[in-house]
Order: sequence, then structure tokens, then C-alpha cells
Amino acid sequence: MELVKVYKKGIIVLPKSVREKAGIEEGMLLEVTVEGNEVRLKPLDLWDRVWGCGKGRGSAEEAELELDKEEEGFWRGRSWRR
Repeated sequence: MELVKVYKKGIIVLPKSVREKAGIEEGMLLEVTVEGNEVRLKPLDLWDRVWGCGKGRGSAEEAELELDKEEEGFWRGRSWRR
């Protein structure tokens, strides 16, 4: 079990071992759910949503907009490091 501290505005830092086990990388989106008093974080696979459009889970346009936003955030986050 890992412990994390909650900072101002609810910011937490996930330990490296947790990120590695969950496959979480910088710039990824996480889906947050609350079940009772538990908070669960799950990497969001937007490609699954794209493929799911054919199965009645949202429209292709919605999935494409989400992918565009994720890509924009990824590049915006990397630009300051150049």
C-alpha cells in the first residue's frame, strides 16, 4: 500500500511504482469514479471510445473531439520543456 498527501486544490502525486503498475504516463487522461468512500483512477483509453462508436457508445465526432483535446494538451504540456 502506498500513501500520498493531498495538497492545495486536491492535487496528489502518484508514486512512480503506482504509475508504472497502472501504465500511467505524463499527459494521459484518467477517469475518476467514486464508490462509497473510495476514489478510483483509471487510465482513459480514447481509442476504445473511437472503436466503440460503431457499437453505439457515442458518436465518432465526440470521440474525435476528445482525441484532439488530448493531443493538444499533450503538446502544450511538452512545449515548455523545449
